[in-house]
Amino acid sequence: MLSFVGILYDLGDLNGACAAFKRSLAIWEAIFGKEHPHVAAGLNNLGNVLRSIDDMEGARAAFERALEIDETAFGKDHPNVATDLNNLGIVLQDLGDLQGAYTAYHRALEIDEAVFGKEHPAVAIELGNLGVVLQRLGDTESARAVFERALVIDEITFGKGHPNVATDLNHLGRLLYNLGDLDSARTTFERVIQILEASFANSHPDIATSYLNLGVVFQSQGEKEQARVCYQCALAIYERFLPPAHSDIERIKG
Repeated sequence: MLSFVGILYDLGDLNGACAAFKRSLAIWEAIFGKEHPHVAAGLNNLGNVLRSIDDMEGARAAFERALEIDETAFGKDHPNVATDLNNLGIVLQDLGDLQGAYTAYHRALEIDEAVFGKEHPAVAIELGNLGVVLQRLGDTESARAVFERALVIDEITFGKGHPNVATDLNHLGRLLYNLGDLDSARTTFERVIQILEASFANSHPDIATSYLNLGVVFQSQGEKEQARVCYQCALAIYERFLPPAHSDIERIKG
């Protein structure tokens, strides 16, 4: 990210970040032409912030254009193409196109395994994404194996207190919850929060998501007061980073 835009994004000014990304994209297009890899990078940045403000169709268009540019510039088996596919897979998943998301994630995984090897952190990211789709498609056994493989890669690469490990644990915790193993899910989400709070000092949207997940577990266990506290913690963080009408905020208030 450009430093100024990154500051806007980190401060939660998503609309400001979106406007800045659009301006920087227009500058790169004017300087390099509309098919340059720098433009693809700008489209990925823009797509990510569009997704954050719930403009899924806009994000999809940005990622699809970035993919087309990078495939032309680098070939279909380049790591930049894998990045584009991952981003596209995320928004396809948000739009409910699970098979399309699975195809994008699986292709990205194959590219990065071939380029970096099967124990690389980029592979762990793709495994996590793939596992989420497998779970939503009902293949719970495959999803669990994928999540556990990603967790092992990241713990070895980064250590057990790294935010990437927290991401893997979040995936695994949701799966455990859906399998009805509430105690294990609760322990997993508590570990996620511990890692993220140590890493981001209580001020990152992922912490809010983890509190929300933990609150759902408490509620399912009948511990309503602890669930309420978790939801309040999640809401306070989301309100710092997201627009007032964002779906995540409305979901908690509803």
